[in-house]
Amino acid sequence: MSEQTQKIIDESAKVLVQNYEAQPFVLDRGEGIYAWDTDGNKYIDCSIGFAVASLGHAHPAMLKTINEQAGKLMICQASYMTEPKLKCAKLLVENSCFDKVYFSNSGAESIEAALKLARKWAYEEKGEHCNEIIAFHKGFHGRTYGAASVTEKCHSQPFFGPYIPGVHFAELNNLDSVKEFVSDKTAAIILEPIQGEGGLYPATEEFIKGLRALCDEHDVALIFDEIQVGMGRIGTFFAYETFGAEPDIATLAKGIGSGFPVGAMVAKDRFAKHMTPGSHGTTYGGNPLATAVAHTVVSEILKPGFLENVVKVGTFIEEGLQELQRESNKITDIRGRGLLLGMDTTIDIKQLINALQKNGLMATQAGKATLRITPPLIIEQQQAQDALDIIGATLKQEE
Repeated sequence: MSEQTQKIIDESAKVLVQNYEAQPFVLDRGEGIYAWDTDGNKYIDCSIGFAVASLGHAHPAMLKTINEQAGKLMICQASYMTEPKLKCAKLLVENSCFDKVYFSNSGAESIEAALKLARKWAYEEKGEHCNEIIAFHKGFHGRTYGAASVTEKCHSQPFFGPYIPGVHFAELNNLDSVKEFVSDKTAAIILEPIQGEGGLYPATEEFIKGLRALCDEHDVALIFDEIQVGMGRIGTFFAYETFGAEPDIATLAKGIGSGFPVGAMVAKDRFAKHMTPGSHGTTYGGNPLATAVAHTVVSEILKPGFLENVVKVGTFIEEGLQELQRESNKITDIRGRGLLLGMDTTIDIKQLINALQKNGLMATQAGKATLRITPPLIIEQQQAQDALDIIGATLKQEE
């Protein structure tokens, strides 16, 4: 590590809140699937900001849009319509089961909007007693109060309490555990089709369809958190397409902006009509710069062959990890789908992440001990092989 890099790390510790454990290098720039630090070291970026930069770093179409729209109009109050906001909303509606779009700045804000919408719908359609939410163990939905309240992590962080009341936690892929909490007080059920931060645990198609039937039977809003799994990450544009059942409301962020801060909540008309003037709002959400970028990103994802490549390369990486598992007893489990993959090993997770970094690959931790592999959706098969080679070599090095 150079003196300049060490200086940046040391000075950052003096002025930045230390809510993250700092990485041992300083990132400087990126291009495509690669990133470089301030010492000139090159990495295959399979973290990409926690599955955010779906188009990789410095994508030419994004740079063109940012430059053009920034020079034209970046902000106006949300009550004004702009062409970028309309174009992006239409693209999302035309390629989904949803009727309306609400733009936000982030995933957590999208979750807040979804929870408020579900509760307002239930209040006005079913009565003021109907305000309970069913979420899932190992689920993660964000760090604002509503989002944290439906995230199991709240149980280990009592210092932020009290959280919002009326939240129950069921077991993923256990429909009976959900039924135990369903009553005339239930407003919504919220889940990630594949639990990201919890350790890359996927819901089964049978379970998702069972939830849909249960919500229909009891008139409960079904909310999919697609912040990490949507926008092509698992091989379909929306994640719900993979599981064969439609939610009533879904939340988006991360991949929809490919690194630019933007999120959205999408909903069917039956629910969306309850978000009326004065009930919810945003200062920056839906601004013309963010929605212009989101429109560009979504347009790229929807191009012919793009999602097919995600499936093809995702399968290639998964099969490559399985081959490494056969060669080594250090890999204990592989989970996920598309380009959202997790790997459990016998190696301490922080030790493994640091070793991979030294060998030129960045990845992240999910759950207690899962290596999360989330490369840009533009990754090519040879680049994926390069990543697998680094993982294989690192496993051999580490005891």
